[in-house]
Amino acid sequence: MTIHGLQKMTLLDYPGRVACTIFTGGCNFRCPFCHNASLVTKITDDAVYTEEEVLSFLKKRTGLLDGVCITGGEPLLQRDIKEFISKVKALGFPVKLDTNGSFPEKLLELIDEGLVDRVAMDVKNSKEKYGLTAGACDILPAVEKSVSILLEGRVEYEFRTTVTAEHHTPEDAAAIGRWIAGAPEYYIQPFVDSGDLIGTEPMSAPDRETLEAMREAAAPFVKKVSLRGTD
Repeated sequence: MTIHGLQKMTLLDYPGRVACTIFTGGCNFRCPFCHNASLVTKITDDAVYTEEEVLSFLKKRTGLLDGVCITGGEPLLQRDIKEFISKVKALGFPVKLDTNGSFPEKLLELIDEGLVDRVAMDVKNSKEKYGLTAGACDILPAVEKSVSILLEGRVEYEFRTTVTAEHHTPEDAAAIGRWIAGAPEYYIQPFVDSGDLIGTEPMSAPDRETLEAMREAAAPFVKKVSLRGTD
């Protein structure tokens, strides 16, 4: 496992749990609004945690933390992600996985073996605008398969979309809603400029009225559609 970051406590990344967040390096997408560019395009050997350091930390937090979130980058790029999660689960921690959905076979394997307790999958945009928004080619079939796997309800899950004024419209939100119809939770979260972006073009978050219009557009198709990160 290549671990490039560790947030030792979070109340936000794993809903309903006091968790820590582990950041893996590298991603096969190049979303222009990605706020973790340093974990995607600027990977170095600096400030890397060893697997042993992270597991040692978790052992000391048994009884204090009640969840572990694994995010990135894209965690499923890691060749030994399954073995690492198995070690985390052996310590008694529920695991939430954040993924872009481009590795459906790996995702299904983790679900079928009971190694993940919750999955948060980013849906980058409507199908028609997916490649442009994700900054990657020929990834839609894999993403569609991951969406289908989660919709089967084998594991607790949510879908989420980070939206920009430049890339997303209420019509896109409606298209996403139809795509993920029947999902229990869908979150629309406005772009935030972290100062560490992949794209070089100016980007901004939609205004509150547009965000509400996006939520309303997706609401007929999903059980719970919420705005996240707007307060």
